Amino acid sequence: MSVSGIQGQILEVTVVGCSRLKDTEWISRQDPYVCLEYASTKFRTKTCTDGGKNPTFQEKFVFSLIEGLREIIVGVWNSNTLTFDDHIGSGKVQLHKVLSEGFDDSAWPLQTKTGRNAGEVKLILHYANAKKPASSYAPSAPPYTSQPNSHVHQYSAPPASYPPPASAYSYPPPASAVSYPPPPATTYHTSSPYPSYSSAYPPSSYPPPPAAYPPHPYPPPSAYPPPPYPPSQPSSYYAPSNHGPYPGAYPPPPY
Repeated sequence: MSVSGIQGQILEVTVVGCSRLKDTEWISRQDPYVCLEYASTKFRTKTCTDGGKNPTFQEKFVFSLIEGLREIIVGVWNSNTLTFDDHIGSGKVQLHKVLSEGFDDSAWPLQTKTGRNAGEVKLILHYANAKKPASSYAPSAPPYTSQPNSHVHQYSAPPASYPPPASAYSYPPPASAVSYPPPPATTYHTSSPYPSYSSAYPPSSYPPPPAAYPPHPYPPPSAYPPPPYPPSQPSSYYAPSNHGPYPGAYPPPPY
């Protein structure tokens, strides 16, 4: 992607660390540091004492970009106290990705002066004024709406014209559900409060049901004792006589 108009823009570079560096020390651990060079601008990290092959730095630097210059030269050195510093490796960092996308966190390879592998350095590049590509969809496109799954069956209640399902506990079943004739009508007898079906059904082998009401606890009229009154008088007692209808029963009324 072609990038233009970067003159004077700010590029941030963070040196995270190195890994698998070439070891230049024979006895002790090496003390690496990283150098960055962009045109006439040069930066150097602090020395990672006893960093060995995997030093860590976490230092940020700011570069002013130059139109037409698309790479940064990076070099790693081993710090010595009594002699000159030892060159471990160097490489070139390409800026095409960070200038087009605004961010790049790649690890860049390092090589010795003879072209051998010397490890790698991890950098984080950030460019805030990158021109991000436009969206691939049209702004006027209608919003996406999810469609219902065609393989999912939606349940719907049966129409009202269908007969209701028969209950598991109803007896007899409805006439529309089976082809059996309707049961015979029941007849009732005055001697028993229970209904009995007609002779269409076979006679039952069970004994007749007991009476609905218990027998009357009182004895029949013949069991009562005779009244405490005197026996009835003969018919001649009521025969008319000269002394009245009741001779001797009552005194004659006073006149």
